[in-house]
Amino acid sequence: MSKRTDSNGYTIVFAIIMVLVVGALLAFFASSLKPNIDENKRLEKQQNILYAMGVNENDESSANFVSTTIAGAEFVKYIKKQIVLEVDGDVVTSQQNRDEYMAENNNQEPYLIDIKQQQTFAKEGKQRKLPLFIGEKDGKTFYVAPIYGKGLWDAIWGYVAMDENMVVQGAYFDHKGETPGLGANIKQRFFMDDFIGEHLLTENGDFAGINVAKGNNDPKNEEKTDNEVDAIAGATITGNGVTAMIKADLALYVPYFKTLKK
Repeated sequence: MSKRTDSNGYTIVFAIIMVLVVGALLAFFASSLKPNIDENKRLEKQQNILYAMGVNENDESSANFVSTTIAGAEFVKYIKKQIVLEVDGDVVTSQQNRDEYMAENNNQEPYLIDIKQQQTFAKEGKQRKLPLFIGEKDGKTFYVAPIYGKGLWDAIWGYVAMDENMVVQGAYFDHKGETPGLGANIKQRFFMDDFIGEHLLTENGDFAGINVAKGNNDPKNEEKTDNEVDAIAGATITGNGVTAMIKADLALYVPYFKTLKK
């Protein structure tokens, strides 16, 4: 007697089997690919940090990372310290070096700290961890901090390299889904290079951040103490997001930079 394959019961059983099979295959592939995904994430973070402090393969106009084949070695060469700060108001309450942080966090590198998650912790009243990467290049010391915010459509983020006076030495920005040709241009050289030399502090030493200003009266960006860079045409909301994440995240590092003056 032939089996009936047009019954509701058969259809339900068949659907359940297919869901289980597909789910098992997806789980298998996800598990198999996880090491590669984690490695790519690690290399991307290293490339971003290095780019901000000027270790890159830029040509005259385009932004280019160092190759993934040498990123790890270059990171070790140029990044001399990784520290993780905890700040309460104007006081640095805790400072861990790389080894101390990794010992308490399942061997996780400080550069893999999830900044979005740390922002959520702060909103919940928990202590937020602030990673900072100290590099040396051509006799200069760079302090590279990660920032994270919201653009027009989705997340934006970046790394800003500073000197001991919180003057920007380089920056790298990226996004998840900003409009091509508009907000997506935050990762283009013409925008990122404008931040080089910009002061984050006022003449009085107060933190001011950097405004991405549509009405900026310095379109050639020759004035570096006005706390402004020129906005991208047609990308006001994305620019506002860059302004906001710089002000919100980099202000938290001011207590640390004050300790450098003591």
